[in-house]
Amino acid sequence: MSERTIDDAASLSGWRKSSYSDSEGDNCLEVLDRHPHGTPVRDSKTPDGPAIVVPSGAWSAFVDAVKGGAFGGR
Repeated sequence: MSERTIDDAASLSGWRKSSYSDSEGDNCLEVLDRHPHGTPVRDSKTPDGPAIVVPSGAWSAFVDAVKGGAFGGR
């Protein structure tokens, strides 16, 4: 694992589907809470693939922006 990616995301347990993911299962984002290097994020359709690790502060700002409607949607 580099600081910004996890090559085999399936090697970690505790992934959860984002509450903002598509209910049809087409656009599913999964996150892993309480990781020591930030917040890993992966596409649920490729659980054995890579994940990116977003710094905690940046992830919090992104989640706040989504909740605030900055990207449309909900």
